[in-house]
Amino acid sequence: MAKIRRRGQTGQAKNYVTRSQAVKKLQISLPDFRKLCIWKGIYPREPRNKRKVTKSVTASTTFYYTKDIQYLLHEPLLAKFREQKVLEKKISKALGRGDNSDAARWERNAARPEATGKPRYTLNHVIRERYPTFIDAVRDLDDCLSMLFLFANLPSTSAVPAKMIARCERLCLEFQHYLIVSNNLRKSFLSIKGIYYQANIQGEDVLWLVPYKFNQRIVGDVDFRIMGTFVEFYMTLLSFVNYRLFTSIGIKYPPKFDQLKDEQGAELGAFSLEGVNIATDGDEMKAITNGESQHGPDPKVQAAVDKIVKQLKADNAKGEKSTEVAEAADEEEGEQASDSIDKFEPVAPGGDVLPQPTQGSGNVSQLFDKFTVYLSRETPRQPLEFLLRAFGCRRIGWDSVLGEGSFTADESDPSITHQIVDRPVVQAVNGTEDNGEDNQTSQKIAQNQRYPGRIYVQPQWVWDCVNNEELESPELYAPGAGLPPHLSPFVKTANGQYDPTLPLDAQETEAEALDSKMEDDAENANDEEQEQSDEDVANDMDVDSANDDESEVSEVDAEEFGGVSDDDVEEDEEEAAILQRQREVEAELSGKSVKSKSADAKTKSKLEQKKVLEKKAREEAEDLERAKGMLSKKKRKLFEQMQYSNKKKSTEDTMLRAKRRKLEKEQKKARATLA
Repeated sequence: MAKIRRRGQTGQAKNYVTRSQAVKKLQISLPDFRKLCIWKGIYPREPRNKRKVTKSVTASTTFYYTKDIQYLLHEPLLAKFREQKVLEKKISKALGRGDNSDAARWERNAARPEATGKPRYTLNHVIRERYPTFIDAVRDLDDCLSMLFLFANLPSTSAVPAKMIARCERLCLEFQHYLIVSNNLRKSFLSIKGIYYQANIQGEDVLWLVPYKFNQRIVGDVDFRIMGTFVEFYMTLLSFVNYRLFTSIGIKYPPKFDQLKDEQGAELGAFSLEGVNIATDGDEMKAITNGESQHGPDPKVQAAVDKIVKQLKADNAKGEKSTEVAEAADEEEGEQASDSIDKFEPVAPGGDVLPQPTQGSGNVSQLFDKFTVYLSRETPRQPLEFLLRAFGCRRIGWDSVLGEGSFTADESDPSITHQIVDRPVVQAVNGTEDNGEDNQTSQKIAQNQRYPGRIYVQPQWVWDCVNNEELESPELYAPGAGLPPHLSPFVKTANGQYDPTLPLDAQETEAEALDSKMEDDAENANDEEQEQSDEDVANDMDVDSANDDESEVSEVDAEEFGGVSDDDVEEDEEEAAILQRQREVEAELSGKSVKSKSADAKTKSKLEQKKVLEKKAREEAEDLERAKGMLSKKKRKLFEQMQYSNKKKSTEDTMLRAKRRKLEKEQKKARATLA
């Protein structure tokens, strides 16, 4: 006899449990259950049929896998939560009995975790369980860094304690120090939400968002208890990752932290790195060495090896002379061959075009190595300092009001090569003193004025140099100049989509190019007509002013000549109207459009080209409809969905090109007006 299947004990009802059942089974409170699920990576699941899963009369909305809840039964954190619950019960019972002394004693013990009060727990074992390898932890750094940088910029409230903010800020600064030393930062982008950064850590791209240094306003519709649970987990994760990253490059972790400098706003300058393979000189970090001078070879062994090598060279000296000429020729051929870069060309027409290799422009990690940069007070100091240090710059100065840790706080320092400003147009300094000192050091600068011999750029210059991996021309980023478009380096344009880096003529369609040419011709014709009418009005005014003295003579001549009568003018207009009406009737009978005499040959040819393009588009659409008829119903629906998405993208690209075309026309008119 087959086994009887009872309701609620097999199938989906056995595989899923509700949230209330899970809380009851684990014997913890709902906030602790939420914490545990977030830390262990257990999320609600949606069953296929809720009616079969629900065992009660009331409809349940949140379900979990039964195996996940069974897995939580063996979690060591459950014992910590239960101990905390027992302590809270003791305090409440003592207050209920009126034993205020016992309640106060337990409350004091709860405030001291090292005593017998509130137990302390760690999430170290949870990190090791969720991330068995280091690469798994690196892949999950995106949300971790974004959340910690967000909390590092929040003001302290009852929901967000100051200690949590301080620890988040410290972990983030440690991570930035690793990127500065290892030169793993790749790209950055200024957006409305904040500043995006991308780094490559052991072959994995990590992208995170850092908010701007504005005064953040805490709103009431955000549940900071849930976010605080994530932050507690992410702080433990980033501390593990920082330890592994620092030790991998030979730096001691945690780095030394100067509390006084941090209180004075030094931030990155409050840390001093030390280790076996790194040396520090004040606040400036030096290049990492591999310690070869400290661990040299044994002198005796080295002398024996040198003797053997010398003997071998003497024996092979004759043979080497005979082959020197051939080797030199081979080397020259190899050098000539290596001057050119191999190109990847498709084997067949229409094949995939691979990205072509380019000649390297140098070490990108040392892009700003030779510069001494000064940051003006109105520029964002923290992101600029991080970017400049991550790409080789070690001499960065700023005003003392921005905080400690600068290379120089004197704006008149002659060693400064670049100054980043975000002010209106400034004036050059011309006044000098007569004390015989150096011209550059003796000058006194006033507000909104420049020092000679120094390059002034706007902050966007740093970001564009980093993203393009080369130094951009400073003239394009001069104070008061119209900046180039700041494009996202994370967007990869596909073939056929709008690309803002390419000229408009290289990516617009034939129909768009033809329409734009016709619009330009119409505008030029209107401008010429306007100019001609203005000239005619001016000539009429000149003629009227010149004929004031000869009015009597002209009246006599007019009386003798008689002029053209109004009846003759009306007859000519009636004849022209009759001829135009006749042309319209003939065109209507023949099914053709009315051709005006004023249409020139260029306009006619463009109209014909437009008709040809419209006819071609109609034929392609008809061929496509016929091809769709040969497909099955399922494939036809998929093809129609693909067509809809492609049409939507092409419409957006067309709108962007039209917007850019209009902007270029306006700029062209403005330049012509100024000229």
